[in-house]
Amino acid sequence: MEQPERIADDEFFNMVEDIKQMIKSAQYRALQTVNQEQIALYWSIGKSIVDRQQAHGWGKSIVERLAGELQQAFPNTNGYSSRNLWRMKNLYEEYSSSDLILPPVVAEIAWSHNIIILEKCKDEHQRFFYIKMAARHHWSKTALTNAIAGQLWENMLLNQHNFEETLPAVQIEGAASVIRDEYTFGFLHLSEPYTEAQLEQALLNNIRDFLASMGGDFTFVGNQVGVTVDGKHFEIDLLLYHRSLQCLVAIDLKIDEFQPEYAGKMNFYLSALNRLYRKPHEQPSIGIIICKSKSRTVVEFALQDVNKPIGIATYTLTESLPKELSQFFPTSQELAERVEALTKI
Repeated sequence: MEQPERIADDEFFNMVEDIKQMIKSAQYRALQTVNQEQIALYWSIGKSIVDRQQAHGWGKSIVERLAGELQQAFPNTNGYSSRNLWRMKNLYEEYSSSDLILPPVVAEIAWSHNIIILEKCKDEHQRFFYIKMAARHHWSKTALTNAIAGQLWENMLLNQHNFEETLPAVQIEGAASVIRDEYTFGFLHLSEPYTEAQLEQALLNNIRDFLASMGGDFTFVGNQVGVTVDGKHFEIDLLLYHRSLQCLVAIDLKIDEFQPEYAGKMNFYLSALNRLYRKPHEQPSIGIIICKSKSRTVVEFALQDVNKPIGIATYTLTESLPKELSQFFPTSQELAERVEALTKI
């Protein structure tokens, strides 16, 4: 009698996973093709509306009439409401004259994502940034909305770190998105004066709000985490772990203005963490120094020759209007170059 074929479980399940991935990839490519066709169609409809209005002097009522005709002609097809037609017109008007955002870029994300970016972002560089980030990371609508609400664009432009010089290219973008230029701890109820220990304890008492304010994907490891080097004991204020980056994140809290020696101290902490705590599968540890205030020029000089990845941020205890930072924004040309660098695949 013929013996049944013996199949190694590991080999079989590896084959199953490989084929699953093939199917998912094919499905994704198919969806991308459909999405590109849809965006191209909506772009053409928007262009047609704009061109005809300009050529014939038609007013707003033409959009309402067009919507009625299209919905009657295609009763089983969504997307031709007057509201959506106005969005198509707006998409074409906003992007057709831009040197930065072109139809192929817009087609990288779903129509629903384009609507969110179009309506919530007014600067073309900002729009380009969120389009590229949403496409690269396959953001859901909720993730995209949260990124815009959390001012990811502003923070990635303004935040100060040395990641370009201290991290591999593949890790720079992810690490840069973790650092913010300023954190708002509006959930704390501290009154002046307070000590660093009191600030730390207040954050621990509101650990969920604190981790949320840091931007998500953080887990708490400990506070006053001790490291011993050559018989001398040192303590890190807060130690977190970032799940996506797969690395330890050391937090140093300061209730005064940033001083250059703070960077040297954090550099030492990160060396110790990498040697004593870091697991083989983890990425190099990152440090964040959170101060009451900072001189951006002093920060730039302090980070120049530091060889560990460190970001310098400030904090506020009140929900206030953003600081006047327009003088620190780069020129239009520099902005375009930075956006390209941040979103380069």
